Amino acid sequence: MLQFKNYARPETVEEAYELLRKGRMNRVLGGGVWLRLQDRRISTVIDLSACGLDKIEETEDSFVIGSMVTLHQLETHAAFNDATCHVFEHAVRDIVGTQMRNCATVGGSVFGRFGFSDVLTALLALDCEVELAGAGVVSLASFVNMPYERDVLAHVIVHKHDYAASFAAVRRSATDFPVLNVCAARWGGWHVAVGARPTRARLLEGERLALPDDFTPEQLDAACERLSELPMGSNMRGSERYRRHLARELGRRAIRQAAGLEAPSPDPVAPAPRTVCAGHHGGAAPSAPASAGDAAPAHDSAPTQAPKGGDASCS
Repeated sequence: MLQFKNYARPETVEEAYELLRKGRMNRVLGGGVWLRLQDRRISTVIDLSACGLDKIEETEDSFVIGSMVTLHQLETHAAFNDATCHVFEHAVRDIVGTQMRNCATVGGSVFGRFGFSDVLTALLALDCEVELAGAGVVSLASFVNMPYERDVLAHVIVHKHDYAASFAAVRRSATDFPVLNVCAARWGGWHVAVGARPTRARLLEGERLALPDDFTPEQLDAACERLSELPMGSNMRGSERYRRHLARELGRRAIRQAAGLEAPSPDPVAPAPRTVCAGHHGGAAPSAPASAGDAAPAHDSAPTQAPKGGDASCS
């Protein structure tokens, strides 16, 4: 059974950070969605609900999202979704149901850097930063590759651009974890994130993606091939080989739709896979069946879920 010895509800992020650093077994509590019943004792659980982090603030050049904002709050925020081509809305709409998305927090989802996260993939392709109590403000692209540190995530900051963006995912059934997901966004060049590999999302941009704004079919083929060369692994939802195929084809679809070269089709009855571009709701063709496998990914040591005892924030 999961047990908390002490419960703390600080009123500021600074106080929460101090409490976290006081004990090695202290933990920050987010939405609590992924907490599992287990034989584990936490010395002090730190609840951020009184820190005023449940708001979405729009400034002239960005959206500042408190870490305790729920997924449903953000997916229904009209100004944010209009400014970001609705990619977040479409990324989370298959996460179980509205009740769960009213519990799960943006901060917990981002800090956990779960391998199965649709949230991380959608935000990673945007111009996004995270504000930490200890480490300060760092780009999400850098934060994804950082080790789990004892820190408190206060805000997620999404900078405004004239985005063209699209999100695509394949699931074996509705509300299941994705077999693979992709988000493509164009702002100062192309940025493409690939997640559920099955480890945490990775971003390709600039020279690593080598995709100009006005690309030729050959340049798009080459960029999609680079997406398929990212480290992949096998698990019960799909094999490494199938994920490489999906990275190539979903990447192509997401980029083409973001570029306005391919129109999203109407939503199918089954909600997966879904894509969206420039604010248009849409879906993609049904996926091929995924082959199953039990092998752990051999190329990427990033965990598919927050490590036991090492997660300073729980979604």
